[in-house]
Amino acid sequence: MNTRVIKTAIIGYGFSAKTFHLPFIESLPEFEVSAISSSQIDAVKQDWPNTAHYLSAEEMLQKSDTQLVIITAPNDVHFSLAKLALENNKHVILEKPFVTNVADGQTLIALAKEKGLILSVYHNRRWDGDFLTIKKLMAEKKLGNIKHFESHFDRFRPNVVQRWRENTQDGGGILFDLGPHLIDQALQLFGLPDAITAQCKIMREGATNIDYFNLTLHYRDKLALLSASLFCAAPNLRFNIQGDRANYRKWGLDPQEDRLKAGVLPKTTDWGQENRDQYGHLYFEDSSQVAKTELGGYQHFFVQMAKAINSGAKPPVLAEDALWNIKLIKLAMESSRLGKTMKVEL
Repeated sequence: MNTRVIKTAIIGYGFSAKTFHLPFIESLPEFEVSAISSSQIDAVKQDWPNTAHYLSAEEMLQKSDTQLVIITAPNDVHFSLAKLALENNKHVILEKPFVTNVADGQTLIALAKEKGLILSVYHNRRWDGDFLTIKKLMAEKKLGNIKHFESHFDRFRPNVVQRWRENTQDGGGILFDLGPHLIDQALQLFGLPDAITAQCKIMREGATNIDYFNLTLHYRDKLALLSASLFCAAPNLRFNIQGDRANYRKWGLDPQEDRLKAGVLPKTTDWGQENRDQYGHLYFEDSSQVAKTELGGYQHFFVQMAKAINSGAKPPVLAEDALWNIKLIKLAMESSRLGKTMKVEL
């Protein structure tokens, strides 16, 4: 196996780049941070003095010798930057959401295939410990046949903040920010639904984008409810799963994001292990028990990406799978606008 170090460039130097990508590229021996493009050029030079710096992402894509580009720029330029990166023969990781419309995603997938390049999307929540716990419980038939699946990603941000995630018209709002996490996990567990019913609302004073959503994915034998609110000050009920043998309930969010924000580098295999007091619970008809959370680890995305580039292994997230997130988001918006359930066409 060719295990050469992959020269990696980052577009953007905001929260996503500094929290969810650079700690792994810096810590894993498979990668090397070779270039960063950002308007915050002084901060980049101070933090990464030995790395090539570019004010323009376009210049970096055309002139640098990087093999892999991670795009953390605003959602509305995902397509144009990924297209330019692929045209310059670079593998691409896009922060979620993949793109903001379906046709752009199809174009990128076709271009990557034509060029023989890896195109992947950072759906890191596939490696949340609680999500891995659910997969294990399902594999072991602990819950029986699931009938009701409820997944929340709630926060308390009742006031609008002037930042692109909230204000960008193309791809702004929490449906494009948090929706991909919840939708991707549901698709990983249950596959494509038969239909979707959605309420997508602008709830906060001064808001211009969706800041509340409730999606119902209709399956033949179950319902999956996915929701996000910016008015939840109480502990976040992350999962509520009801099967005909047992229920699983889990509060709180996976600890990896908070540890990354605190500067804890992912240098040990157990860095993402959840504390015992955060574990979920299994509920049976006449008893209950603690359900230990499986060991999560976002590093597995990057390790798998390196294998895909160096040895032709399967990418950690297929762009085709990520495109279904966008298709369902668009259907959800249409369902909410029309006030009707929308069939999911294969």
